[in-house]
Amino acid sequence: MHWHKGRIIDMLNQALAFILQNVTNLFLIALLLRVYMQWMRVPFQNPFAQFVVKFTDFAVRPLRRIVPGLFGLDMATLSLAVVLQFVLTLILYALQGFPFAVAGVGVLSGFVLLSLVALLTLVCYVLMGLVLVTAVLSIVNPFSPFMAVFDSLTAPLLRPFRRMVPLVGNVDLSPMIFLLLCQFVVSFPLAWMDIWARHLL
Repeated sequence: MHWHKGRIIDMLNQALAFILQNVTNLFLIALLLRVYMQWMRVPFQNPFAQFVVKFTDFAVRPLRRIVPGLFGLDMATLSLAVVLQFVLTLILYALQGFPFAVAGVGVLSGFVLLSLVALLTLVCYVLMGLVLVTAVLSIVNPFSPFMAVFDSLTAPLLRPFRRMVPLVGNVDLSPMIFLLLCQFVVSFPLAWMDIWARHLL
């Protein structure tokens, strides 16, 4: 009986963790897109940017009153993303039964590093998604109203690779190279940092 009760609690915790992680990640993606669009000076009159702004405004607008921008970066939105990722990491570990009371404050550095790794990994996937969407749109519907905003977001990312790698049969290989580079960063440096952070717990 106790075994079944424990099993049910574990399953509920896993379901809650799944929902929390996915819902929070969606909001984090919107926050990161907002930061990046403002940094790239993308016009916010397009439907995509307006959706991102309206989706995140309820949380960002109050913070902007106390957190100023810095070097063109929307620090209020970025700070919110960092704090939200940190809280999410703590909650997910709590649902897994991490012994916070026994571990003490010494594990906080590990959780801070874990949160930064998770956020940087998400940044890589957001940039990869932007490049993929732009590449698909350029083939399927280059005259889409979304094409201008996606192109302005990805052009600075691809420009260095376009300078180094020439067209091959009129095919631009820069998106593929950028995606491979992002995947390398996620699979090696960030993965190593994740392992290091877990050793600190």
